[in-house]
Order: sequence, then C-alpha cells, then structure tokens
Amino acid sequence: MKYVATFLVLFASYVLLAGLHVQELVVGSIVSLMLTVLIANMVDYKVDFKLPIRLLVFIFVYVPVFVYQLVLANLDVARRVLSPKIPLNPGFVKIKTDLKGDFAKLTLANSITLTPGTLSIDVDGDDMYIHTVDVKGKSPEENKKNISSLFEKILGVVFK
Repeated sequence: MKYVATFLVLFASYVLLAGLHVQELVVGSIVSLMLTVLIANMVDYKVDFKLPIRLLVFIFVYVPVFVYQLVLANLDVARRVLSPKIPLNPGFVKIKTDLKGDFAKLTLANSITLTPGTLSIDVDGDDMYIHTVDVKGKSPEENKKNISSLFEKILGVVFK
C-alpha cells in the first residue's frame, strides 16, 4: 500500500507539472517508479485509510490558514520596514511542540520559516528554536501561542 500511494502521488505530481503527452507519461512513470523505490525504502511512514480525510483537512483547512497568516506576517513586516522608527524586539525563543512525527515537525518548522519575521533554527526532540523579529511573549507558553499554536492545532489533526 505504501508503494502504491507513493507512486501515485509522485506520478500525479509529475503529470501536473509536465503535461499529458505520451512521452511525458512514459518518462513520468519511470521516474516515479525509481523515486518510489528510493523514498519508500529510506523514509519510514505509514499510509492508512484516513489519509484522504487528512489530505482534505490539510488542503482545505491548513493551507488557507497558512496563507492568511502569511499575508498578516507580510503586512506586519512591511509596516515595520516603512515605519520611521523600526519597532523591533528581535530574539530567539524556545517552543515545545506537541507534534510527534518528524514530518509533522518539519511541516511546522517550514511553515514558521516561510512566514516573514520568523525563522526556524533548530529542532531538538520536542523543542523548536525560532528567531523572531518581535519577541512578544514573556514565557515559552506565550511564545508558542504567538508563533505556532494555530499551525500545531491543525497539523495535529493532519499528522495523528
């Protein structure tokens, strides 16, 4: 099941990027097959019957929330740049994540990094180290609420 799901995702991605020409379908199937063997053997993940539901939650809940947060962060950074006195309180914060899988933590770290004004520096077990242009919280719980809690709630549903 893991091999079939991996192949289908890779092949569908290839077709979306390359098109529906016969040559592209042949090359796409060969490339997808080779990558399936490499990825499925090297990466430990499970495919279950809840995957379509989780994928729908990711696409229709997480992606819009992420895009909204991305727009808000861009506006915040633009406001700071255009302000006569740049209001900055930069620093590193440590956030304890409740996400368990490596892929879930990777998705969270990438989401934080892609949001302007924050940069994921390191993940050590359940702890994430993040640089932010404006440290608003006085405690790790406040920092988590300000930076990652919204993302974590949705990713917790997707990756459990």
